[in-house]
Amino acid sequence: MNTALANYIETLLGRIITEELTAEQGCTSEVRSLVTEEGSFILKSATKDKYRVWLREEALVLEQLNREPLTQEQRVSVPKFHGFFEEQNGSHLLMSKEEGVTLTVALQEATSIPERQRLLRSFGNFLHRFHERVPDAALEHGQDWLESQLARARRYVEMGQTGAGMELLEQLESGRPDPVQKAMIHGDCTTDNVFVQDGEVKLIIDVAGMTVGDSRYDVALAIREFADCPELLEAFFGGYTRCRLSQEELQYFDKGLYEFF
Repeated sequence: MNTALANYIETLLGRIITEELTAEQGCTSEVRSLVTEEGSFILKSATKDKYRVWLREEALVLEQLNREPLTQEQRVSVPKFHGFFEEQNGSHLLMSKEEGVTLTVALQEATSIPERQRLLRSFGNFLHRFHERVPDAALEHGQDWLESQLARARRYVEMGQTGAGMELLEQLESGRPDPVQKAMIHGDCTTDNVFVQDGEVKLIIDVAGMTVGDSRYDVALAIREFADCPELLEAFFGGYTRCRLSQEELQYFDKGLYEFF
């Protein structure tokens, strides 16, 4: 950590006592756990241009969600925003450190099928309630969500910033699914990006893609790791009762659109 970043953190949160890399690291940023005079925090840092944009977007979403004077029923369970710092070679997001583990870890540590089923039913219920929320106008960008995602995917292909190619993109552009009613979406709703606390999914992390869009994208990413396991899939949909995806929809969103991100 360089001096400028350390000074920024200490101005906000008091003297840094310890810092260490977290056990779970993402593909787009470096994640550190900090202890300061004010408490425990998370520092996410990105250096590549593409991922710096994503981190800035995450900071904006967190700041918006933390700013709103919401009731408990309206509040989205996310980490608390503490600051965002950009320098020439990197971008850095400061947020609260939350208790719990990712659902991915919880599923790995589960010792029985019934335990995994309970976790996934909780996940389904959590996502169901999130999608049933009144969409937050402040997070809606005024453009059709799928159209904007396809346009972003095209830019990534043209700039060499994705492993997916133009042939797949053209298939997605010409074979779009029928539209559905817009809903609040996470935008990267994998088991890595929800937190389990006291045996239940209660918190969302990595919210750069949170917006108003197509809820089928969230569902496709939520079930991607266990879509071929009927007993786990049924547990998820025991909690998530808004809709079920067709195989074509699952293929479009998970094996198609998500490949660009």
